[in-house]
Amino acid sequence: MAIADRPKPEQSDPSGPDGTSTTSTLTTPASPPTPATDPAAKPGAWSALRPLLLRLHFYAGILIAPFLFVAAASGLLYALSFQAEKVVYSHELEVPAGDSALPLAEQVEAAREAHPEGTVTAVWPSYEEGMTTRVLFSSPEVEEGKSLAVFVNPYNGEIRGELPSYGGSGALPVRAWTSELHRHLHLGEPGRHYSELAASWLWVVVLGGLLLWFGRRRARRRELVRPARGQKKGRARTLSWHGTVGLWAALGLLFLSATGLTWSKYAGVSIGELQDRLGGATPVVDAATTPGQGGSSGHGDHGGGGDHAAHQGTDIGLDRVLEIARGEGIDGKTTVTLPTEGRGYVVKQNDTTWPYHLDSVAIDPADGKVLDTVRFADYPLLAKLTSLGINLHMGVLFGLPNQLLLAGLMLGTLLLIFWGYRMWWLRRPTKSGALGVGRAMPRGTWRKVPLPVLLPLLAVTAVIGWYVPLFGLSLLVFLVIDAVAGAVRGRSRTGVS
Repeated sequence: MAIADRPKPEQSDPSGPDGTSTTSTLTTPASPPTPATDPAAKPGAWSALRPLLLRLHFYAGILIAPFLFVAAASGLLYALSFQAEKVVYSHELEVPAGDSALPLAEQVEAAREAHPEGTVTAVWPSYEEGMTTRVLFSSPEVEEGKSLAVFVNPYNGEIRGELPSYGGSGALPVRAWTSELHRHLHLGEPGRHYSELAASWLWVVVLGGLLLWFGRRRARRRELVRPARGQKKGRARTLSWHGTVGLWAALGLLFLSATGLTWSKYAGVSIGELQDRLGGATPVVDAATTPGQGGSSGHGDHGGGGDHAAHQGTDIGLDRVLEIARGEGIDGKTTVTLPTEGRGYVVKQNDTTWPYHLDSVAIDPADGKVLDTVRFADYPLLAKLTSLGINLHMGVLFGLPNQLLLAGLMLGTLLLIFWGYRMWWLRRPTKSGALGVGRAMPRGTWRKVPLPVLLPLLAVTAVIGWYVPLFGLSLLVFLVIDAVAGAVRGRSRTGVS
């Protein structure tokens, strides 16, 4: 019989109970494995780094997961709030289409008569049939930072209703409530720490999980991207689902972590300063009518109340301003910010769906002169990417598909957290006591990491901890608590012995 025809020795099942490969090769005493082929003879960087990653991923998952769970649950509500807003406020947002619309000035005057106590700061003209015009007021009826939105039927001047409106996005109460829940749990500035802590650790959990998932040996490559089949219920099956769903969701979660940090209280400042240094600041139209008063109007970007006195003197009127702006290519979904003392009208496109329409123009109210124009095409590349990233995070860049994608990511995150805690529970020792829980990798795993790997890792961690303070501080707290717990256990064992 030729060597190629000899029967191969029988091998064990390559898949262990936890999905890790257990394939063994039969050897004879005459041919023992050489040190070069023995994986235990000289452990590589990965075999030394893996226990440290397991310990970090374990603690991050156990301790940070509650914050991530709240962020994901509130993010899911926010993603669904866009469509809910259309249903809940359909009376204010929609009207039967008419033959012709009234002049914009008459629509604004109708809103003024309904709310003489307020001051008009901006107008969102109706930009398609069957849609109301939104007139924004600074008013004592709404809290600071919000505007009172009065909805006007553009065909007959009927007031359809009034609602609080938040920021430049024009979020109405349902969406504004879920947005504030997601950002700070309705606790104001102190509540922002929760969302920043979640965003600061999310990328760590995701990258650590990816390394661990790719580092696992498996019998079939397709088990990398889909749950393994034929496994009994238990930790191995849960791990398979946890890893596969985490792999598919990883890119989206990393994106949400990065863009979420741009809004954070502490890391956001560092990111903003870095962006400005790299020349990525978002340009703002110069609406000053008097030399030396450059910059945007105080509320030009948000449609909220400003500190400047209202414009006095000759005014060409809203309809003429809108006509001039359209001549400059500013059409479609727009916001017209009214002039204040020393500053002109600002007409800005606010269509944040793709393709983008974010051009803006400033117009002198006295004679209709175009004071300045800013085109989105002229934004610095970094400013463009920042704007696109923020609107993708907010669920408006691609409309409904964007919102469904966010909802799917949030649902996937909730499942990942559930599976993570389930694996922790299934790892508990069942013989020692009823209240036992899963244990992490033993302490001191960092000592086994080679210095050429450990030193750069420590340096990168220190830099990230400086620019992302809540990550650095919470990591330091974890290390201190872990060291104290280790010392206490060590003394108790010494006392027992």
